[in-house]
Amino acid sequence: MSLELLVTLEEKIQSTLETMELLNLELEEEKQKNIELAEENKQLKIEHHTWNEKVAGLVNLLREENTQTS
Repeated sequence: MSLELLVTLEEKIQSTLETMELLNLELEEEKQKNIELAEENKQLKIEHHTWNEKVAGLVNLLREENTQTS
């Protein structure tokens, strides 16, 4: 191989390595965001369940009131 081809190959390899490093950094950022979103989702599910229980309790109270007045 000529020296020019070797230099071109080295540049391409270096560029590829830099791209891989950047992609790895982006991947780590996305993994962290995913963890944060999973935690937020878990909290929202808990809140949703709590609200469902409260609503069910209120509906039951209304039913009891309705049956007592009937």
